[in-house]
Amino acid sequence: MGFQHLTRCILLALCILSQGLAKGAHGFACNWGTRLTHPLPPEITVKMMKDNGFKQVKLFEADPDALKALGKSGIQVMVGIPNDLLATLATNVNAAIAWVNQNVSTYISKNGVDIRYVAVGNEAFLKTYNGRFVNSTFPAIQNIQAALIKAGLGRQVKVTTPLNADVYQSDSGLPSGGNFRPDIQDQMISIIKFLSQNGGPLTFNIYPFLSLDADPHFPKEFAFFDGSAAPVVDGSITYTNVFDANYDTLISALEKNGFGQMPVIIGEVGWPTDGTANANIKNAQRFNQGLIDRIVKRQGSPKRPSPPDIYLFGFIDEDAKSIEPGPFERHWGVFNFDGSIKYPLNLGGGKQLVGAKGVKYLPKQWCVMSTQANVQDPNALADSMSKACTYADCTCLSPGASCSGLDTRGNASYAFNMYYQTMNQRKDACQFNGLSVITNINPSPPQSACQFKIMIDLGKHERKSTPASAAPERSIHLMVMLVSSFIFTLILSLYA
Repeated sequence: MGFQHLTRCILLALCILSQGLAKGAHGFACNWGTRLTHPLPPEITVKMMKDNGFKQVKLFEADPDALKALGKSGIQVMVGIPNDLLATLATNVNAAIAWVNQNVSTYISKNGVDIRYVAVGNEAFLKTYNGRFVNSTFPAIQNIQAALIKAGLGRQVKVTTPLNADVYQSDSGLPSGGNFRPDIQDQMISIIKFLSQNGGPLTFNIYPFLSLDADPHFPKEFAFFDGSAAPVVDGSITYTNVFDANYDTLISALEKNGFGQMPVIIGEVGWPTDGTANANIKNAQRFNQGLIDRIVKRQGSPKRPSPPDIYLFGFIDEDAKSIEPGPFERHWGVFNFDGSIKYPLNLGGGKQLVGAKGVKYLPKQWCVMSTQANVQDPNALADSMSKACTYADCTCLSPGASCSGLDTRGNASYAFNMYYQTMNQRKDACQFNGLSVITNINPSPPQSACQFKIMIDLGKHERKSTPASAAPERSIHLMVMLVSSFIFTLILSLYA
């Protein structure tokens, strides 16, 4: 009996250990943004997630194609509700019931999607919103919870709301001084109490990159997990990186308000690869490798040694995303827009990143500035670049970005090509006041991070929900919606 009991114990321990190792090596979570002019087919994206060990994904909205592709995939899903729906959901419980029926119940029952969370709003208390969503967020949460219960999903699907780290602060400048902002203190306590009563977690987004990029005096090494910056000493605790310090400021705020055991999810954390000087491949690889290492080792913070679920931001670049926060917004992906690998990451257990398979591209041709073009006419050139960058992504030309070192002809060629590719290489898409020409020679500078892209061929990736013939219309529509004043300013400054 003693030997059999010992054998059972050993086998049980091995099972627990193997599960722990599997979770460490493969239990990753990510954000899947869908603001692209030329999106990968959802089936390819989901296959990439599975190939790379991502078991959880957060969607910012209930995208039908993405949800269908996630059906029976084994990936747990958090479905987001955009901020512009909060007012309606807050004042009309029937609207909440209809939303849950359409975007949760249907996909669970008909498509086999493993939806675990509904994320109500996204950073709704952000200071820059000036209180626009403060009064509608909590009632929307309550109504979505009621709708889930009515649908019989109250236990299976939990409600949360992703919040930015600016909802808490520390008057002492140390994590132990953490508390919620006075202007939203009451709302925060109401939300936390309600979520706690209904078994829902809190979700917070933490961005060391933004701390570094917004403050020229921020100690760069403190932004990374392996940095050599002077540590921050808070009583008996020493902090060597801003992620832990930020996270524990939140934990202190929860403790001060009687919710020290409240479960927390990190909804977004990552590092962009382009758009500003700090957003580059080297920094992104360094930060995200450190983050992956912590996830693999199941490493928490000094105040909470048990780690939270961490959703990496993001999975793929989004070339049609708003760049109001900065030109880096379109470059958060671990993968490029086409699913190709930006930089290597060790996922633990000797596993490396795996890129997309079966991607089909437009022909290998580019639209560039003609060698015969007259660059002495600044108005014609500025008008042409303005047109190109209004409808295409020119953020790689931003100061400090990967293509910021190009000369005048290089800038124009990059802008012309991005427009040409965004418009699916239409014959009339390489016509810029007689300044442009189509070439079969790749104009990307050698030995440079600046790359002249060729887009995915949407026509070859036929999708049931979106006919191939509708692809050009969708691309144009997306880009028209996201015209960026930043690009106009950049272009005008070049020729002022």
